[in-house]
Amino acid sequence: VGGKNLAVFFHACSFDCLHCQNWHFRRKTLSSKTIPLEKLLSDVDKKTSCICYFGGDPSPQLPFALKASRLALERNEGRILRICWETNGSMNKGLVDKMVELSLNSGGCIKFDLKAWDENLHIALTGITNKRTLENFSRVGQKIKIRSEPPLLVASTLLVPGYIDENEVRDIARFIASISPDIPYSLLAFHPHFYMADMPLTTKALAMTCLRVAHEEGLNNVRIGNVHLLV
Repeated sequence: VGGKNLAVFFHACSFDCLHCQNWHFRRKTLSSKTIPLEKLLSDVDKKTSCICYFGGDPSPQLPFALKASRLALERNEGRILRICWETNGSMNKGLVDKMVELSLNSGGCIKFDLKAWDENLHIALTGITNKRTLENFSRVGQKIKIRSEPPLLVASTLLVPGYIDENEVRDIARFIASISPDIPYSLLAFHPHFYMADMPLTTKALAMTCLRVAHEEGLNNVRIGNVHLLV
């Protein structure tokens, strides 16, 4: 209560999604100036209760983010400062272990964007396999019993019309439930972007169907996000 989040947006990504929701960073990456470590740390003031890394994706710049997080925690010992991540989960398993350690100890979370279940579909949409993402999700899932509140691991899936439907969601939900039925899962409405700018919005009917099948597969904590985009 009374705190604020420090959002750290990285101008890099290990995926090349056709439907990238933050594609604008690609135009700015080459012209952007780098941010020194001390500049980032100076933005962590007394009201900062969470540092959240996203983008793009934090995975290409994890050595920087991990070092910044450790120093921020050392300099703010004795108060709430949670380290949180929003990622495609494609990093080396050794690095994901370090992310888990920081988030567990600080009360933060790791959010995985599970874009598709079928590997061929995942490659078509993102340019890369989802094998490492699923392996890392399972790896983090092994640690969730250490701390149940707030949850260490959460997941989301963007409902892309014609591509990510109830069949994909069913398989993803079954996978999540096999690790724990209590992992929070968000189904996100799609807005046309990047190379899929000519696509339609997600329908309310599709979102409700996906919500139902996720529950059918055993998940207890499922929600629909970006409700204002549904048609």
